[in-house]
Amino acid sequence: MPESIPADSVGIVSAQTMHFDEALELACGRALQSYDLVYESYGQLNESKSNAILVCHALSGNQHLAGYNSAEDKKPGWWDAYVGPGKALDTDKFFIICPNNLGGCNGSTGPSSINPENGKIWGSDFPHLRVRDWVHSQARLADKLGIEQWAAVVGGSLGGMQAMRWALEYPQRLRHCVVIASSMKLTAQNIAFNETARSAIQSDPNFCGGDYLEQNTLPARGLGVARMIGHITYLSDDGMGKKFGRELRSGTFAQGTEEPVEFQIESYLRYQGSKFSTAFDANTYILMTKALDYFDLAREYNNDAAEAFSHAKCKFLVISFTSDWRFAPERSREIVDALMQANKDVVYAEIESHYGHDAFLVANQARYEDIFKNYMNKVSQCG
Repeated sequence: MPESIPADSVGIVSAQTMHFDEALELACGRALQSYDLVYESYGQLNESKSNAILVCHALSGNQHLAGYNSAEDKKPGWWDAYVGPGKALDTDKFFIICPNNLGGCNGSTGPSSINPENGKIWGSDFPHLRVRDWVHSQARLADKLGIEQWAAVVGGSLGGMQAMRWALEYPQRLRHCVVIASSMKLTAQNIAFNETARSAIQSDPNFCGGDYLEQNTLPARGLGVARMIGHITYLSDDGMGKKFGRELRSGTFAQGTEEPVEFQIESYLRYQGSKFSTAFDANTYILMTKALDYFDLAREYNNDAAEAFSHAKCKFLVISFTSDWRFAPERSREIVDALMQANKDVVYAEIESHYGHDAFLVANQARYEDIFKNYMNKVSQCG
């Protein structure tokens, strides 16, 4: 952690756990008889409980949105640049909650948790989840906290899918929906990338059909490769070129030498894969990528996105990034077009950026920060 906590940081924060004994019926037809949701919160809930914001995390995210969990932390939460006093999600104005999704591996009940029915690790037997299951579990969390309506539900990527699902499943329970770098459904190419990543995990001999924890092992190599595949798709060609180019980590191209050559980008990807392989659960990765694949906002509305959004009651902010080819601006424009056809109030911004899909996480992008902050200021002023 820095020697002194920045003035615009939320400081040191602790995760909280909410336990649920009421069974949660899932879209797959199964039910979780009991479960835990771990979450972090920032700011103060006002007396009318009208200033609450729900932030939904993306694929590899978790509840640690901002600040530090201990004095030993070297890095803050994953969206620290946008959460805190004076930031876009201003903790002087809002009470912000970020839960770890059900099925996650950061404290919420998931495949690495104990199944209370048999005392064994859930592993491969953990139920398949859909985005709507996360939304229903988050609604129950809001009930427990006495929050009848969110000032806004905010999410990037997979989090944006959750935010849109909130607008349809609980239209009276949010006033604003903020959708960043997301889509109403994945393209075939996106599904293909996810399946390739899953195949890398499942082909690891240590995967053990998903029951690796029972076998006291980890499919670290497969999960590392999956992360490398995913990471490549989150970056842009221009961004990788600016950061790494064809610079060498080791070796030389000089004639007459057999010393192996390693590019900087190779070293970087191996490092990211190795770090992720011991920090994230493989079954959770498979579960969440499948939820991404299955998501289709308009499927049950005659495949008509405008008809789907006709059920929403909130206002929308939609943001995309020019270099994001995983969730391209075209996907966001489809959301905006459907919202306009449904006669909904929507603000759209396409941000010039070379950071690819990761742009929604990156700090120091003036136009992105200004648009996000200005919109949220209006949310705080006008409701």
